[in-house]
Amino acid sequence: MKRFELVLLSIVIAMIGFVATQAVSASRITATTESAELELTTVERPARVARPARRTGLAAVVTGDVAPAPARDNEEIWRRIRENAAGTYIHEILVERDSSLARWPERRVNPLRVWVGTGMGLKNWDSTHVRRVRDAFSEWSSSGIPVRFTFVTDSADADIHVTWTEQFTDAISGKTLWARDRHWWIVNGTITIALHHNGGEVLDGSAIKAIALHEVGHLLGLDHTMDTTNIMTPKVRVRALSEADRATLRLLYSLPPGSLK
Repeated sequence: MKRFELVLLSIVIAMIGFVATQAVSASRITATTESAELELTTVERPARVARPARRTGLAAVVTGDVAPAPARDNEEIWRRIRENAAGTYIHEILVERDSSLARWPERRVNPLRVWVGTGMGLKNWDSTHVRRVRDAFSEWSSSGIPVRFTFVTDSADADIHVTWTEQFTDAISGKTLWARDRHWWIVNGTITIALHHNGGEVLDGSAIKAIALHEVGHLLGLDHTMDTTNIMTPKVRVRALSEADRATLRLLYSLPPGSLK
């Protein structure tokens, strides 16, 4: 009897090991943090976004693939990049991401669900900030990418969450956390926007909109460019999307995600 129980225990342990191995080999979710600092606005000088802290990677394991593996031909992808890179900063993204691209799967028919929370109860909360964040999503979506957004009232039903904080302890005014699967498809994201500079000064509506545009750009898969005429520069001096911002996003969404090494 004892031998039978020992054999049975061995079988159970082997099954547990198999299940664990399958889970580990399933899609891995890598979370990436992007943060931006918005300096104080003066009459003579527009607000600036200082260079964000470098990304920190986290990992989690999910079962099954979030989206199908994209068809890949790296030689063909590089050819398309060479032909269409003019007027974009796609090469800066490739340098920052170690020759990898991340983006959302096509979501024309089934729009990404965005929940924008309120900062009710936070000092200097302005309910019009919700509209500014929604406008930021709409402006990026209208760039010609195969992604649409719909705004939901239930946070549990959202792919993307936007939350608020009075201020960050670090010298930042916005932070984005997005996650990708093993194929480099982005699968979810969270944006947090501060109502105050970390020194305590209130950020006005124009500043909130600039932060939102910058962070939504990260959420969609863009990284930084050193051209200060773009919203995605580390030191933003503009309050609207440039043609290079739009062109880079369009090029990104015409390519499959993943490593080009």
